[in-house]
Amino acid sequence: MSFTIHGTGVSGGIAIGFAHLVSHATLEVAHYVLPKEGVATEVARFDAAVAAARAEMETLREHIPHSAPSEFGAFLDLHLMILNDSTLSKVPRQIIQAQQCNAEWALKQQMESLLEQFDEIEDSYLRERKADVIQVVERVLKALLGHPSRAPVALSPEQSCILVARDLSPADMMLFKQHQFAAFITDVGGATSHSAIIARSLNIPSVMALHHARQLIREQELLIVDGEQGVVIVNPDRQVLAEYKLRQNQLDLEKQKLKRLKSARATTLDGVPVELHANIELPQDVGQVRESGATGVGLFRSEFLFLNRSDLPGEDEQFLAYRTVAEEMRGRPVTIRTLDLGADKHLGGVSRLSANPALGLRAIRLCLAEPQMFHAQLRAILRASHYGKVRLLLPMLSTLSELQQALHLIENAKRSLREEDVPFDPAIEVGGMIEIPAAALAAQAFARQLDFLSVGTNDLIQYTLAIDRTDDTVAHLYDPLHPAILQLLAHTIKAADRAGVSVSVCGEMAGDATLTKLLLGMGLRVFSMHPAHLLAVKQQVLKSSLPEVSGMVQKMLKTDDPEKMRALLAKLNA
Repeated sequence: MSFTIHGTGVSGGIAIGFAHLVSHATLEVAHYVLPKEGVATEVARFDAAVAAARAEMETLREHIPHSAPSEFGAFLDLHLMILNDSTLSKVPRQIIQAQQCNAEWALKQQMESLLEQFDEIEDSYLRERKADVIQVVERVLKALLGHPSRAPVALSPEQSCILVARDLSPADMMLFKQHQFAAFITDVGGATSHSAIIARSLNIPSVMALHHARQLIREQELLIVDGEQGVVIVNPDRQVLAEYKLRQNQLDLEKQKLKRLKSARATTLDGVPVELHANIELPQDVGQVRESGATGVGLFRSEFLFLNRSDLPGEDEQFLAYRTVAEEMRGRPVTIRTLDLGADKHLGGVSRLSANPALGLRAIRLCLAEPQMFHAQLRAILRASHYGKVRLLLPMLSTLSELQQALHLIENAKRSLREEDVPFDPAIEVGGMIEIPAAALAAQAFARQLDFLSVGTNDLIQYTLAIDRTDDTVAHLYDPLHPAILQLLAHTIKAADRAGVSVSVCGEMAGDATLTKLLLGMGLRVFSMHPAHLLAVKQQVLKSSLPEVSGMVQKMLKTDDPEKMRALLAKLNA
C-alpha cells in the first residue's frame, strides 16, 4: 500500500531507495528498589556503563576518516562533554544511593530533570540540544541493558539505502560511515538539530519531524524522500516513481551545471558585482567555504566555543580558533559575531535566569552584563585580526546606548593590547546585527556609528511577526514575504546606502535562490549563506538585470495582497 508522510524538510534534494530501520534503546525503563547491600554494586554498574559509553565514543573519535565532514568530530566532542558533565555522570549515582533504585531508573529521572530545563529555553538552537542529552542517555542505557551499538546489516553496494530512525546522533552516524546513505529521515528533530546540520553538510536529502515514520515504515520498503517539500512517499506506484526519477535526474543535472559557476565572478547582467559570503559555525567549515567559491566568511558564529561546557573558553582558546579561520581564508574577509547566547543557560559561572530568554538578557545584553567575559572575547578577536581581514559583528543591538557601551569596551580591549605590545589591526571594522524591528527602524542612526550592517532575517522575522518558527502550531505563519518584513529590509538597505556603509543579509533569506532577485532589487549587494546554497544564488545573480528587477521589486513593496505578492515573485523569477 502506498502512502505519504509529511514532515519538515531540512536538507533539499530527492532520494529514492530502500528503508533501513535503526533501533534505539527504549527510554521506558523498569523501576525497582534495591536492598541496601546492593546499592554499591548498582553504583559500580552505572559507572561501568558510563565508562563503556565514553570508550565507545572516544574510539569513534579516534577513527574519524579524513573524508568525514568536519562536524562529526565536533559533535562527538560535544557528546563526550555532556557525558563527562557531573549532571549526567555523577548525579544518577546520588539518586541510586538516596532512593536505592536501579541505575536505569536513576539515569532516566536525571535525564527528565535536565529536559525540563531545556524545554524552558527560548533559543531554538539551545532548545534542540536536549536531543543531544537524550542521545547520550540512550547510549549509556544500551550499555546498562547489554545492547551495545551496532552498525546496520550489510547492504549490497548498488542498493540505495535510506536511514529511518526515531532520532540519530552524530556518534550513530559514525557507525554507519561505510554506507553511502541516499537520505536520512527521523521522527524527531528540526532545522537546527545536529542531524540536520550533518545532512546539509553532506548535501543529503533529509526530512525530520515525521512523528510516526519509524512505526509506519517497514524494513526494505521503497521510499521517495523529497527534502525540499518535506515529504516521504512509501511504496510509490509506477507513475509517481517515474515522475520523481525524472525530477531527480533533472536536479542532478542542475547540480553539475552549478559546479561550473564556482570560479565565475558573481556579477549581474548589467555588470554590477555582488559579494557572496558563507556562514560557518566551526573553524573546520573553512574547507567548505573555499570549495563553494565564497569570497569571504560573512558570519562566523562564535558561540559554538561556549556551548555544553562547565567553564568559559579562555582568551587563548578563542584566539586560536579565530586565527585559524582568518589564516585559512587567505586575506578574504572573516566576520566574527560576538557571543550570541541567552542567559537562561549556565555558562561557566554566568548564571542569570530569565522568564523569557528570547526577550531577555542575551547576545549583546549578556555581554555588556558580563564585561570580563566580553573583554576576553574582544581581545581574542582583535588578536586574530593581525592574521587576516577580520571584522567584528555585534549581535541583537536595539539601542544606541548598547552600541556606545560596546564600542567603549572594544576601545578598552584595544588599549589593553597596546599596553602589552600585542599586534592587532587598529582599523578593524565593527558592524552591527539588525535583527530587532526597533534596530531596523533606527538603522540610519546605527549606520552612522558603524562600519557595516548585517541583517539577521531569521530573528527579524520571528520578532516582527511574534512567531517561533520551531513551533509546529504556528510555523505556517512564518513568512519572509510579509509586507512588514519586506518594508523593514528595504528600509535598512536604504539607510545603510545613505550612510555610505555596506549591508549584508546573513539569514536564511540570503540562501534562498527564489528570493535573490528580490533582495538585489532592494539594493542588496552582499549575501551570506550556508556554503551549500551559494552556487544556486550565484546563478540567480548572473541571470539578473538590475533595472528590470528593481522595477518589479518596487511593485512588490507597494502591495499588501499575499496572492499578488507571490504572483509578482513568480514573474520576477520567470
